[in-house]
Amino acid sequence: MYVNKEYVEEKRKVIQILEQQRIILSASEKENVEIADFGLKELEKQGLQLIVYINNDFYCAKELILFPGQTCPEHRHPPVNGKKGKLETFRCRQGEVFLYVEGERSSSIDARLPIGSEHYYTVFQEVKLKPGQSYTIPPNTLHWFQAGREGAIVSEFSTTSMDEYDVFTDPRIIRKQKPL
Repeated sequence: MYVNKEYVEEKRKVIQILEQQRIILSASEKENVEIADFGLKELEKQGLQLIVYINNDFYCAKELILFPGQTCPEHRHPPVNGKKGKLETFRCRQGEVFLYVEGERSSSIDARLPIGSEHYYTVFQEVKLKPGQSYTIPPNTLHWFQAGREGAIVSEFSTTSMDEYDVFTDPRIIRKQKPL
């Protein structure tokens, strides 16, 4: 798990955001909040906070927490070890999420591309998610997402998650180390 010690305050903030929404975490879950800056060192602009409730050979459940305007960079979940790649459903719990997937480009988009990384964003079919709305992303599909002005909480339900194999459009990104 990639957790940078300098992000202790952000971890506290994530726990507080969830508690305000009455999403209660166990002590172990609080300890394992992941702060992912993807090696870019610009967490507020491009990053993601998450909690993995379960991840096994059959399914995965996570909570994704995005600060206001924060973007999870463009990536896909490729086939790994004979499996098709992760099939994931996002369900917005709080705030608004602008999700971008492969397909016909939307005439306009609500997200603002992170300055200095614009050319690493290539898919622009916009799906807006508000609380109670869901969207399923097929395996091996390029996608990225950004929180609206208030930030967002998204529950993710998926097949097995192997984040260390995610393929990012931006070659500077470091997600997790692949197992030896």
